[in-house]
Amino acid sequence: MAGYAKPWTSYADQLQLLQQRGMQVSDPAKALEYLERIGYYRLSGYWHDMRQWQRDAAGQRVVLDQFKPGTQFQDVVALYVFDKRLRLLVLDALERIEIALRVDLSYRLGQKGAFAYQDAASFNANFTQKKKRSGFTAHEDWLKKHSSLIQRSSEKFIQHNRSKYGLPLAIWVACEVWDFGCMSVLFSGLPEPEQNDIAQSYGLATDSGSVLGSWLRSLNYLRNVCAHHSRLWNRNVVDQPKLPKQGSVAALDAFHGAAFLVARPFVLLCICQHLMRQINPLSTWSQRVQALLHDFPQLSHVGLTLQGMGMQAQWLQASNEANAPYWTTLVAQA
Repeated sequence: MAGYAKPWTSYADQLQLLQQRGMQVSDPAKALEYLERIGYYRLSGYWHDMRQWQRDAAGQRVVLDQFKPGTQFQDVVALYVFDKRLRLLVLDALERIEIALRVDLSYRLGQKGAFAYQDAASFNANFTQKKKRSGFTAHEDWLKKHSSLIQRSSEKFIQHNRSKYGLPLAIWVACEVWDFGCMSVLFSGLPEPEQNDIAQSYGLATDSGSVLGSWLRSLNYLRNVCAHHSRLWNRNVVDQPKLPKQGSVAALDAFHGAAFLVARPFVLLCICQHLMRQINPLSTWSQRVQALLHDFPQLSHVGLTLQGMGMQAQWLQASNEANAPYWTTLVAQA
């Protein structure tokens, strides 16, 4: 591309550049293996906050090329591995949440008729009102995506139902191809009383349909981050969840009035655990997350702690107390 100045760089030169910028490499051969297997730019997301920074004349934070004193290549790898384990745990919870909500939506709509998902009368006015820009309704847009998912599916049961019964498919069959985003959009189209009813079945207040709707959008964002193997642990959450009324979900009360915490992933872990407790109260998911949080690599020498993922300092202290681990205490109230 004309005007692009950065040249191709060999793995050896990449490692040398890191060392020139102050990163300590105790095992160059192993470091080269990681660069070859994971890639420089994927790892750069994990060493970004290990770089030095300063304020410019306007007071803006400027990240420098040089690393903070004491930064080691193994620090980057340890953080990368922690993040990978976190993403796998999150995907485990999201799979259970997705399947449970898929059943709820298809069951409730199915009561109205096998093809109620095609009927505009099944949804709220906003969902069925034509948009000025496109001329289509949100419902029509959803049906297009739904049709695409059906057409692309290679599942045997989809092929069987198409050949035996034709299209459209009954909702209890068709729902099996919905992804999290498809399900989230459909939930937003339900009449408010139905949204509230579903929300109540997941331990929320009777008027919390919009809260659950925002949770689904945030969890869909979370799922996309994890499914694309992107950095999660300290990510700024673009699609942030609404918080339920103070006192209605005790585990989320601590996030009220704390914009930074709501913009980080830990609040989404708490939301996942709240939903998991409704879906499968005997699940050990929270214990596995707690164990992983205890396993966060020692990176305080470069200024990184679990506060980066949205945990307050006092929570970190409480989570290290054997008699009252904060994570267990928090989610037990959900």
